[in-house]
Amino acid sequence: MVTYIVRRLITAVLILLGASFVVYILTAASGDPLQEYRGSNLPNVADLIKARTQLLDLDTPAPLRYFKWLAGAGGCLIPFAGSCDLGKNLAGQPVTAALGQAMTQTLGLVTAAIILAVLVGVFLGIITALRQYSALDYGVTFMAFLFFSLPIFWVAVLLKEYGAIDFNNFLRDPQIPLLTALTIGLVVAVLAWIISGGAVKRRAVSAAAAFVVVTAVLLYLSVTNWFRSPGLGPVVILIAGAAIAFGVTLLSAGLKNRKALYSALITVGLGIIAYYSVQGLLDQATPLMIVLLAIATVLVGAAVGYFMGGYDRGQNMRAGGITAFLIGVLIVADKYMQNWPDYFNNGRVRGRPIATIGAATPNLNGDYWVSGLDAFTHLILPTVALVLISLASYTRFTRSSMLEIMNMDYIRTARAKGLSERTVVMRHAFRNALIPIATVVAFDIGGLIGGAVITETVFAIPGMGVLFFDGISHVDPNPVMGVFIVTAITAMVFNLIADLVYSALDPRVRVKS
Repeated sequence: MVTYIVRRLITAVLILLGASFVVYILTAASGDPLQEYRGSNLPNVADLIKARTQLLDLDTPAPLRYFKWLAGAGGCLIPFAGSCDLGKNLAGQPVTAALGQAMTQTLGLVTAAIILAVLVGVFLGIITALRQYSALDYGVTFMAFLFFSLPIFWVAVLLKEYGAIDFNNFLRDPQIPLLTALTIGLVVAVLAWIISGGAVKRRAVSAAAAFVVVTAVLLYLSVTNWFRSPGLGPVVILIAGAAIAFGVTLLSAGLKNRKALYSALITVGLGIIAYYSVQGLLDQATPLMIVLLAIATVLVGAAVGYFMGGYDRGQNMRAGGITAFLIGVLIVADKYMQNWPDYFNNGRVRGRPIATIGAATPNLNGDYWVSGLDAFTHLILPTVALVLISLASYTRFTRSSMLEIMNMDYIRTARAKGLSERTVVMRHAFRNALIPIATVVAFDIGGLIGGAVITETVFAIPGMGVLFFDGISHVDPNPVMGVFIVTAITAMVFNLIADLVYSALDPRVRVKS
């Protein structure tokens, strides 16, 4: 294993050296960095040309400049030495500083997009594989390829128009007319009819229940002015927590494992107690505190599962830990909602919270929760745009992989042995279906980081895409190389991780030297 990893790293370094040389030379040869000054009538044009020539070292041929850049970049391999030098951009700012600021924005955007795209795409892929050639399968396939085929800038413009501008207008007087509530309820009922499957009676009951619940919830939100003063509260968290406990247990252990189910339900009860006990603590929240509370929450849930005992404590601990984490997410979401009026009525926000440009509201003063809401409202539209575009690949790969595996002999053998459908799908089929998905995820992470340039440009997010675009526009290789190095290293690291994940998912795959 160690020999394999070392060999892969050496190969990656050689590839990175060759690719970086080609990118540097192509960037340097893509135009004239002094073009804007040539023919200029400025009285100090000669001084400006001399200053830029010195800044970009244009008197040195491009191949030699690359090796100078490489010598400075080599200092980045020595941690905490302060010798990392990727050059300066045209503004005279060190690329390492500009890249550090841009990485924060891009990685925050891409991380949220990749997690959501994988979770939703894999879920839809499994469902459509199990319901092959159904209306749900055709509908999901159509929508996935529709968004996949749309240009990202057009999707972004539509999200700005309907997801930000129209929704902000709605928040001025967030009242939902009865006809609108009935129409939305009817649409959800049709979706429930398609998704539920089975006999006509079962579909009709699901559709009717969905219509009644959705219509009633929308009217309740309208009457209580929930959109201006949102919140979950302990009752909603308790009901949602019970549903989460059953769902997590169903997927991780099966409802026949009563110990696992009781572990999850006890964890929900402890979460309701914690809801009241941590409110004061959350008022002084910091990022580190939230992380520590999340770890403690998962440990408590796992401990509940352990002490429940039974024939499989591992299943109990998984059910309790996952349920505890999700209950914690609900509590944190409720805290954000409690602070929504403070953010909504802030003088810098002016009652239009869903942002269309930028990564943060300038000069916004607020605590951890207000700042978090500001970051969320700025990230929501570009994240949704990236998710919609990326969803098709994960959905189709998961579906095709699951369909292939569900026809394997060992799946038929597992069913013949009397195993439950949940065990067959989740423990035998899904685990093997993850192998090709791991390859796609590893490939897409690097692609999303490098491909977010259009999204960042449309939403005016000062991320690596903007840094890369400015470098290309001004024929400045230094910021281009900084973005290239981060993207290339990320892609190579995750491809190595994907290779190692193969051996964990499939015992037949072994990493050898």
